[in-house]
Amino acid sequence: MLRVGLTGGLGSGKSTAARLFVEHGAHLLSSDEIGRELMQPGQPVYSAILQHFGPRYRRPDGQLDRPALAHAAFAEGRVEELNAIVHPAVIAEQQRRAEELAAREPHAVLLVESALLLETRHAGPGGLRGRFDRIVLVTAPDESKIARFLARSAAGRSLTPEQRDALTAEAHRRLDQQMPDEQKASLCDYVLHNDGSLAELEWQIDQLWPLLQQQAAAVPSARPNA
Repeated sequence: MLRVGLTGGLGSGKSTAARLFVEHGAHLLSSDEIGRELMQPGQPVYSAILQHFGPRYRRPDGQLDRPALAHAAFAEGRVEELNAIVHPAVIAEQQRRAEELAAREPHAVLLVESALLLETRHAGPGGLRGRFDRIVLVTAPDESKIARFLARSAAGRSLTPEQRDALTAEAHRRLDQQMPDEQKASLCDYVLHNDGSLAELEWQIDQLWPLLQQQAAAVPSARPNA
């Protein structure tokens, strides 16, 4: 099985790229989705977060107050405290699911989508290259990233000037805590430039997909920790 890390900064379009890869036949593990699962009541990660950050981050319905946690992480500079709890658990769950897929489909292409793939200090056993055979980066200009973040946050609503300013400042705070694309690119095997139309991104993925399939077919099926 070919293990591919798919990463990109805030608003880069990596989720769109992931969807396009899945349409070609790739299997996908989303770090955000796994993280949300592990942060549900009753999960060890949920308990660890409340123990570390305090009960005020639990909503009346028992769920974690995710906007408040995001504010603590990005606005109050506590992102590494949160990552230290969540990332090791997410990586362990990714590894478990990857091993199950490798047993079923030894020549599959597995994408692991993660915004902080290169930034996290918790790379897991064997380090980043021990977990992934290839790493794909999705890039975009900062102004495009911020515009996409604003559109996603608005979710179809009209934003007031004050809301737009606050969200723009939030986007800049998050981008400032992420590795610049130029530095990320030097650590990756492939770079997808999402600075044009959707059709242009689709074309790039159309070209890359057969290469990933060929590499997956060449991977020994009995490789440990697949």
